[in-house]
Amino acid sequence: MSVAASVPEPVSVVPVESAERPLLTQSWLDLAFLHWAVDPGDVAHLMAPGTVPDTFDGATYVGLVPFRMHRVGWFRLPGVPYLGTFPETNVRLYSVDANGRRGVVFRSLDASRLIPVSIARTVFRMPYLWSRMAVRHSGGTVSYTSSRRWPGPRGTGSRITVRPGARIQEPSALEHFLTARWGMHHTAFGRRVYLPNSHPQWPLHRAELVECDEGLTRAAGVRTALGEPVSVLYSPGVAVRFGRPTRAGGVPAPLGTGPARRPASS
Repeated sequence: MSVAASVPEPVSVVPVESAERPLLTQSWLDLAFLHWAVDPGDVAHLMAPGTVPDTFDGATYVGLVPFRMHRVGWFRLPGVPYLGTFPETNVRLYSVDANGRRGVVFRSLDASRLIPVSIARTVFRMPYLWSRMAVRHSGGTVSYTSSRRWPGPRGTGSRITVRPGARIQEPSALEHFLTARWGMHHTAFGRRVYLPNSHPQWPLHRAELVECDEGLTRAAGVRTALGEPVSVLYSPGVAVRFGRPTRAGGVPAPLGTGPARRPASS
């Protein structure tokens, strides 16, 4: 796949767009960020159409991010307490499109609520999967477990435990690159879209990886042997707003009425 990309937009620790008229609201809580460096050529075939791997010092990254989704809501309505609240674990890659917009590409999103999973798969063509999941705090550690139920491979899952440490006062350039991602690249019903998000700057903590036994990255198509992650972080979380999606060329998609994003200059 070849994409003639503009110079990527600068990495920004604050949202690129404000999402004043949100399409979705939610909170992401108790997040662990596990990242492995890989050669861009090893994952280029897994990217969304119209994107290429985003790189930092010549490498791109595979991210495994377990967390608690909290009170997903539409527009400005209150978030849903039960169906909109559940554990989730994402396998994600780092993308840049022809307009220079940085984002993520989700290869899989395991979640513990069947109805939201079914809606996301059917209506939005997102790669959500129904899994048995839990997030637990114990003795200064946070543990995340998952076991896939549908559509499979059944039993594929993960056991991850981290011990959060001190707050990071000045995150490194790489830590900003991995966490300050203000949009998602996705293809649904043959249309390429970019879905922007907005939230406060991440409160990030150093974290010790106590346990990591996972089959999610391989099930998501990552065939490279990953070894030990090069970055392990923890965040208590942020409140998030998603703006209206735009098409690949910056034209507002039918779902949205907000302004089009200005393409990055070459």
